[in-house]
Amino acid sequence: MPTDTESGLTFPILIGDIGGTNARFALLLDAFAEPKIFPIIPTTSYASIEEALQTSILDKTSVQPRSAIIAVAGPVQGDDIPLTNAGWIIRPKDMLTALSLEDVIIINDFEAQALAIASIGDEGREQIGPGAILESASCAVLGPGTGLGVAGLVHAQHTWFPVPGEGGHIDVGPRTERDYQIWPFLEPIEGRISAEQLLCGRGIVNIYRAVCFSKAQDPHLADPAAVTTHALAGSDAAAIEAVSLFSTYLGRVAGDMAMIFMARGGVFLAGGISQKILPALKKPEFRQAFEDKAPHSALLKTIPTFVVTHPTAALSGLAAYSRTPSRFGVATEGRRWRT
Repeated sequence: MPTDTESGLTFPILIGDIGGTNARFALLLDAFAEPKIFPIIPTTSYASIEEALQTSILDKTSVQPRSAIIAVAGPVQGDDIPLTNAGWIIRPKDMLTALSLEDVIIINDFEAQALAIASIGDEGREQIGPGAILESASCAVLGPGTGLGVAGLVHAQHTWFPVPGEGGHIDVGPRTERDYQIWPFLEPIEGRISAEQLLCGRGIVNIYRAVCFSKAQDPHLADPAAVTTHALAGSDAAAIEAVSLFSTYLGRVAGDMAMIFMARGGVFLAGGISQKILPALKKPEFRQAFEDKAPHSALLKTIPTFVVTHPTAALSGLAAYSRTPSRFGVATEGRRWRT
C-alpha cells in the first residue's frame, strides 16, 4: 500500500468523527477513492472506541486499515483523551494494539469541520443572508450539537491552517429587555452562562424552560427534538420563542467569531441542529444579531454565513487531509502515536 510522504499515513486509512452523541467512521482505500462510510454508531452503545470499531466496522469488512486519523469532541492532550460530552476516553496506544494499527493521529473534531470548509463546494452548504466569500480569507465554523464547537480556518503560504479551540465555552450575557427577563431562569454551570449552555441540544431546552418559567408556565417539552419540532410546526408559543432566541444568540456568537477571525471567507454553521432549524435561521433574527456589532456592523454585513448541509462534512475534511496533506497545516506534534 502507498504511503503519503507528507503525512506519513499509510493507506488504507480509517477516518473518524466522534461527537458527544454519535461516532461516524469511514475507510479511505487510497488517495483517489471516495470514503467508504459506515453506519452511525451511538457512543453510549459501546464501552470504548476499540469495541465500537471492532464490532461495528472491522468485523464487517475485509479491509484492514493500517493508519487512522480521528477527530474527537474535546481538547487533545496526553495519552488519555476524554470526550467533553461523552463517556469514552480515547487511548491511542490502546488503539494501536487492539486494532493492529501502525499510526494514529488524533485531532479536535472542529479542526475536521474546518478542514471540511476548505474541501466542500456550493453543493454542501446553503447561504443565509447577504455577503460574498473573499477567496483565501479566514473562515470560522461553529457547530451547535451535543455541545458547541468552534474553530477557525486561516490561509497563509498557499496552505489552510485549522485553528482549534474551546470557543464554545466563552461567556455570554443578556442584552435586550427580554434577555434580562429570562436570564434569571437559565441553568448556569458553576455560576456562569457560557455559549454552550445556550447553543447546543440541552441549550435549546435551557432556553425553552427559561421562557416558560418567565411566563409562570409549566414547561411540558423535555428534549430538544420536541422543542424544535413544535417550533417549526408553529404549534407551541414557548417553543417558537425558544428557537427564535436560539437563532438570535447563535447569530451574536457567530458575529463575535467573525470579528475574532476576521472571517471574510465566511462563517459556517455545522452540525445537525443547524441543518434541522435551517428554516428558523433563514428568518431575520439570525442575520440581524450577526450584523449588530457596532461600530463594525458595516463589515459584518459583507461577511457571508452558511449552513453546512453536507451529510458527513467532518469525514470529508479528514479525507481531504489524508489525500493531500500538503494543502493543510495540521500540527501532529503531541497528537500522533506509532507502533
